Amino acid sequence: DLAITVITAFLWLVSTFAWAKALADIKMSTGASIIAGIESCKAPGTTCRFGSVTSMRTLNVSVVFGLLNMVLWGGNIWVLYKDINLQN
Repeated sequence: DLAITVITAFLWLVSTFAWAKALADIKMSTGASIIAGIESCKAPGTTCRFGSVTSMRTLNVSVVFGLLNMVLWGGNIWVLYKDINLQN
């Protein structure tokens, strides 16, 4: 049980960080800074402006809950470790 819990906690941690990085990339690629890279906005006489982006609050919350879940897995590891009789 301990080994499976350690592996699961590690994979959860890695996947949470991967999701956080992907979310940061999504925010960067949908932000106002992309206007400068759009070729049609560079045409003479053309004005491009940034309107808005849908709120990403729920996505931020999902990253926070992923990290909190990692803390719970870490607690489970500690409980399992303390429960194992290492004398045998």
